[in-house]
Amino acid sequence: MKFHVIGVIGAGIMGRGVSLNLAQTGHRVILVDVTSEILDNAKQELQEYMRMQKLFHKGEEILSSGEVLGQIQFTSSYKSLHEVDFVIENVTEQWKIKEKIYPILDGICPKECIIASDTSTIPITRLASLTCRAQKVIGMHFMNPVAMKPLVEVIRGYHTSEETVENAKKLLRQMGKEGVVVNDSPGFVSNRVLMLTINEAIYLLQEQVSTAEDVDRIFKSCIGHKMGPLETADLIGLDTILYSIESLHDNFKESKYRPCPLLKKMVDAGLYGRKSGKGFYHYTD
Repeated sequence: MKFHVIGVIGAGIMGRGVSLNLAQTGHRVILVDVTSEILDNAKQELQEYMRMQKLFHKGEEILSSGEVLGQIQFTSSYKSLHEVDFVIENVTEQWKIKEKIYPILDGICPKECIIASDTSTIPITRLASLTCRAQKVIGMHFMNPVAMKPLVEVIRGYHTSEETVENAKKLLRQMGKEGVVVNDSPGFVSNRVLMLTINEAIYLLQEQVSTAEDVDRIFKSCIGHKMGPLETADLIGLDTILYSIESLHDNFKESKYRPCPLLKKMVDAGLYGRKSGKGFYHYTD
């Protein structure tokens, strides 16, 4: 079975990346977000990305931005999802926002449609409980930047059927990716470890143990990571990091997941990382 029409909910960094990957691999995408302004910004970002891709891959056969964007329908109406084969939700990592979306998807999407969440920390079983199709709800945790990451963490909820797991892996293969299946737990594997690492690195800054540059340098040069934890935080977005750590703290009730006060202060100040131009590093003049 080939999945042809994919709904993507949320036109932020992850939603744009997932939509682009799908469009470039021959899928028709229906990208949904709440305002036309957000959708217009997403379209401009995708056009710029495609332009840069053309420059970096001169002489290679690459789809034009017109061909790729022609595969994506930008809309603020959930009603457009009545024909989708599969949905991937990428909205802000906050329960109060996500809990409103799943009943809507459940009511509009065809009964055979699989609903996947690209959540960082929220349990899939909890999201599935908001629908009448718990066996068809699954986690698909993409990494940023989506186009460059060959592996996706696939999370099996309590009720997720084996057929749903296999179909999720099949869609990933169609996208040129591999899925690694893990069982449901807040943060799963990747973010349960990563968020603790980033949070502890921020504590090192707060305690003036080291600088951001040296923390990242140690991880890259001594441990072999491609990016340090603070560079990674800036790439993900410090607001998303904070929401994720707060979610882990809420779920586990353990002090090790307490968000660093410096992280909270930076988010309050609008220092989100790359997307705002400044986080632990500067990205604009």
